[in-house]
Amino acid sequence: MVDLRDLDHADHSTAVGVLARGMRDNPLHLAAFGDDSERRRRSLEQMFTTYFRVSSAQTPIGAFDGDVLVGLTGIAPAGTCQPTASQRLRFIPGMVALGPRAAARLASWLKTWATHDPDEAHSHLGPLAVDAHLQGKGIGTRILGEYCRRLDADHEVGYLETDKPENVRLYERHGFVVIGEAPVIGVTNWFMRRGHAGAA
Repeated sequence: MVDLRDLDHADHSTAVGVLARGMRDNPLHLAAFGDDSERRRRSLEQMFTTYFRVSSAQTPIGAFDGDVLVGLTGIAPAGTCQPTASQRLRFIPGMVALGPRAAARLASWLKTWATHDPDEAHSHLGPLAVDAHLQGKGIGTRILGEYCRRLDADHEVGYLETDKPENVRLYERHGFVVIGEAPVIGVTNWFMRRGHAGAA
């Protein structure tokens, strides 16, 4: 049985590895970083390292088996999911390190996501991943359940993006509803919203 707790800053380097392994084969990452699985893993490590360094407002939830981090989700509190001008500048070196083609794809991807971001105040879920060798054991479901419990306790709206149809079904079981769909660098993405319990 895994334990869920807030991720400390000291856990971020480990979190990057879990995310890179757990999300290496997502359709969006194949489109962005190419067919070489090891290159995708390295590119994701670079991307998520930059993400955690720049997105200081993040409040991630981690799933731990003893002292070992086995899964996590990022959470951007309301008003923090879109980068400021200063944060965009700080993202640039990490994007450039991916190479020009991957950086251009990533920029297009993030621009499309930004156009779908709701105007209403919301908590933004993602990335969510379980380490590759532990997927299918219910760990992601537990993390998602804890996130939704916190949404309801704080009377907050939740929002996320996903590129996997099987994830759409998982999120729907937790009260999320598809509010949009669009291609992102050639990959169908679904945009999903969850109102808090007791909301009209």
